[in-house]
Amino acid sequence: MKTKVYIDGSEGTTGLRINERFENRDDIEILRIDSEKRKDPEERRKFINASDITFLCLPDAAAIEAVSLIDKDNDHTVIIDASTAHRTNPDWAYGIPELGKDFREKIAKSNRIAVPGCYASGFMMDVYPLLKMGYIGSDYPVCVNALSGYSGAGKKAIALYEAEDKRNDLYAPRMYALAQQHKHLKEMKAISGLDREPLFVPVVDDYYCGMIVTFPIYTYLLKKKATPEDLQKAVSEYFEGEQFIKVMPFGSEEEMNSFFHANDFAGRDDAKIYITGNEERILVSSIFDNLGKGASGAAIQCMNIRLGLPEETGLNIGK
Repeated sequence: MKTKVYIDGSEGTTGLRINERFENRDDIEILRIDSEKRKDPEERRKFINASDITFLCLPDAAAIEAVSLIDKDNDHTVIIDASTAHRTNPDWAYGIPELGKDFREKIAKSNRIAVPGCYASGFMMDVYPLLKMGYIGSDYPVCVNALSGYSGAGKKAIALYEAEDKRNDLYAPRMYALAQQHKHLKEMKAISGLDREPLFVPVVDDYYCGMIVTFPIYTYLLKKKATPEDLQKAVSEYFEGEQFIKVMPFGSEEEMNSFFHANDFAGRDDAKIYITGNEERILVSSIFDNLGKGASGAAIQCMNIRLGLPEETGLNIGK
């Protein structure tokens, strides 16, 4: 029997990408709402409750409303929410299974799964293992820098970047969230267990998709003395056996002339991590597609886990 899937918000960037990943799957039946009724609560209620899996690709308020439409006696519909609304709710599974056995088990058992934010995904890959292994403490003054393609900025921003009469200033990288109020900060702090929200410096640039998130470290602030080689070995062991997160060999950045390209994994659903630097200053950098491992790919990976399928089913990951 096919799994019935409804995508609430199927016309947005994440919803469209999820649809694309189902095109060649014969185990999925997509429930398609009439486009004229896609914002009608009663019609949405019918589709949500008829589904085995509902993906929410919506603004926060609409995602909260969607959850409220689930019938009280409905114990079968699994909600996978790509909005910010439920990421710090302890009753919801947080959708990065690679962070630990407890994360993967909760995803496998839960009917409520929150897909992480794209920047937060890179942040967790970079920071969480070092906290968990005791290299940094919860009081470490974390600062994270990130560069993303414009596809993650929403429909209005995408339209600006792709307009024929695009303004000249859009060609230049643009730093934003200057007031340190970015919507991903809350989950960065809550899920990682940091004492404070990190300093976060996001930049959007004039290319479609792909992201690099970098965590700079002063080694004198580490709780355990470590060189870049030590951290590479530790993080590699932490993610050992994971298909979707690959820790690159120490020094392998030289194969790229010591340049990182933020869109190097565009179109893919996995990520790679580089650890570089010297005995005084270290950089931990994750590279992935903000629409893949940072959104739709992560959502489908969570669905596969929940259904007991191989995690890579229908997804694009490298060898």
